[in-house]
Parts: sequence; C-alpha cells; structure tokens
Amino acid sequence: MDTTYKMQLPPVELANANEEQKALLENAKRELKLIPNMYKAMANLPGLLDTYRYGYSFVRKDSGFTPAEQEVIFLTISAENSCTYCVGAHSFLADMVSKVPVNVTDAIRDNTEIPDEKLRALSTFASIMVNKRGNPSPDDVALFLKAGYTEKHILSIILAIAVKTISNYTNHIFHTELDTPFKAREWKGYKIARSVVKFFERKS
Repeated sequence: MDTTYKMQLPPVELANANEEQKALLENAKRELKLIPNMYKAMANLPGLLDTYRYGYSFVRKDSGFTPAEQEVIFLTISAENSCTYCVGAHSFLADMVSKVPVNVTDAIRDNTEIPDEKLRALSTFASIMVNKRGNPSPDDVALFLKAGYTEKHILSIILAIAVKTISNYTNHIFHTELDTPFKAREWKGYKIARSVVKFFERKS
C-alpha cells in the first residue's frame, strides 16, 4: 500500500486556470501537443511549473550532453527516486525522440548492466550524485572523467537532479497518473535492489 500523502489540490485544467496558469499550460500544449498530467499538478503553484520548464529546457539545450545521454540521466535520477511517472514518460521519449537503444533504457529500468560502457559510467555517476547527496569521492569523479566527461558535465548533472527533484517529488505527492501516450512504457519500480557502485568497483 502506498503510504505517501496524496494532495487534495485538483489538476489545473485550461478551463479553470487563472491567467498565469493558463499561459504556462498553453505554452506547454504548443510545444508538446498535449498538457502532461504532471504539468497540471505543478500548475497549482505556477512558479513550480515555470522553474521546472526553465531548468528542463536548459538541460535539453545547453548541458553538453547528447539527447541520448540526457535521457539516461533523467531516467537514472527518476528511477533512483522511484518516480514511476517520470520513468514511464522518459522511457517513451528515449524510444521515440532521443533514440536511446532499447537495451540501454531497459537496463536502467530493470537495474541490470547497461551494455554501452560510456552510458553505464554516466548512469552510475548520476546515481552516485543522487545517493551521495552531491558528495562524490575523488575516485568517483576520476572514473567519470576517464569515461570522457568533464567537470562541467558534473554541473549539468546537478541541474538535472534539481529539475527531476521538482518533477519526481511532485509526482510522488500527487500520485500523478501516467498519460495515455506513455503507458506502453509504464514502470513499476526496480526488479532488484539498486547497487550504484558495481561499475566503479569493477573498474577500480
């Protein structure tokens, strides 16, 4: 049984949105061709939705990661935070938009080894940043850099964690229902317990 509190605030629909909420939701609809249920929940506090969309846009445009790498980061953070909504949505985006190999996406979802070594290092480091609360060890960083990334990429991962914290926590507390287009990639949680150090232990 889910013991997380469920918000009593209703999703904000265009029909009952105030001027500020309506502008944000209409912009989302123009860009995405739909208004995700998550956005309707966030719109109860317009600043929350606006902050999320601003940060998310920056990750997409200026993080220094490829679309596939961005998706790996978002999926990893969301899975670590047990956000079934975001894992489902980003799995769909990984398949249909970012063109992440399905075996990579499925490995993150199933908590099995990612077959691509560089993406495995990226996912592992993102997991470390989440689970160590932004306190990676020198060895953690050295192995991340050795995989071909830079210190600036670490900052982009911090931004991605901030963005996904907004969305993951919102979905937790609203128990957000997965939108119909994403339901083919619905996720129920890790099949086995996550071990974020396997890759780095093997390389050390």
